[in-house]
Amino acid sequence: METNLVIIPTYNEKENVELIVRAIDGLSTGFSILIVDDNSPDKTAEIVGRLQAEFPFLHLLSRQEKQGLGKAYLAGFDWALQRDFSFIFQMDADFSHNPSDLERLLEVSKNSGAVSIGSRYLNGTSIVNWPLFRLFLSFGASKYVQWITGMKIKDPTAGFVCYPREALLAIELDKVQFKGYAFQIEMKFRSFVKGIPLKEIPIIFVDRTRGKSKMNSSIIGEAIWGVIKLKYQQITRVL
Repeated sequence: METNLVIIPTYNEKENVELIVRAIDGLSTGFSILIVDDNSPDKTAEIVGRLQAEFPFLHLLSRQEKQGLGKAYLAGFDWALQRDFSFIFQMDADFSHNPSDLERLLEVSKNSGAVSIGSRYLNGTSIVNWPLFRLFLSFGASKYVQWITGMKIKDPTAGFVCYPREALLAIELDKVQFKGYAFQIEMKFRSFVKGIPLKEIPIIFVDRTRGKSKMNSSIIGEAIWGVIKLKYQQITRVL
């Protein structure tokens, strides 16, 4: 029975997608995988289609165009909730998130009912191969989000997360507003507002070695103003 689903959004990840599927399949705990591909020009979806003959718990959701990370995850969450998955994970395809940490995230969520978060900042800073400016920007963003929202978690912008099914249902995914960097913050903030516990575990985040980063400057403005908007909506009881 399929109970744990790992959602991995892809756009031009031909160098990584087979490797990440094999790495997750090799874990002692069983995880199904959903690749949400945004019509990658490099034919990532074709590679996944070929792999499905070998891996029965590998699924593919193909979308017509690139609409942002948040939209890809929301499509994946909706797909998962239409089925009987109990724990739904989000992670990157590029091995910046270590597949073996999936089991640690699962254990925390199973034992506590919390949204479990792979944190880069829980024990100092655990990031490998980032330039100093990017590290400063990410760490500063985390402090800013903590200050505005009141969330006590160290890494509110983290993208390696396990959601119990009940948490995703409580969040009301149809009301999620942001599609880029601020999406990661909004999902945690909505959990926080609903009274769902947020628990962090320390991870080592390693910058990608294959493929091209999707990071761009537009994420900064969305995050800055998005956090203020979310806090205002909480205060005015719109959220």
